[in-house]
Amino acid sequence: QLVESGGGLVQAGGSLRLSCANSGRTFILSAYTMSWFRQAPGKEREFVAAISWRGGTTYYADSVKGRFTMTRDNAKNTVYLQMNRLKPEDTAVYYCAADRRLYSSSYLPRDYWGQGTQVTVSS
Repeated sequence: QLVESGGGLVQAGGSLRLSCANSGRTFILSAYTMSWFRQAPGKEREFVAAISWRGGTTYYADSVKGRFTMTRDNAKNTVYLQMNRLKPEDTAVYYCAADRRLYSSSYLPRDYWGQGTQVTVSS
């Protein structure tokens, strides 16, 4: 029910904006903490960013802090990840996820996951 879009190929230093929509509208996205994760080839899935239910609080991995911005538009059932100053090491499949619980770095989201969108940053 979560569908990511906006991935693609970009040169280092460029920007992309990812979107994640609750396309099936089978749950109310505004009631969920939303997160972005990524997984590069041969590496484990890692946390990128998260946003609270109403968007008042955001959390970022140190590796993306200051370059990525996560926002949400609950009226559109969509969350976004604006990625600026991209680096080759940002290359990965990016996933969005939803969890009814408050954000915590101690556990992974458990309710919904998208299928992912590929981001490739060339040097």
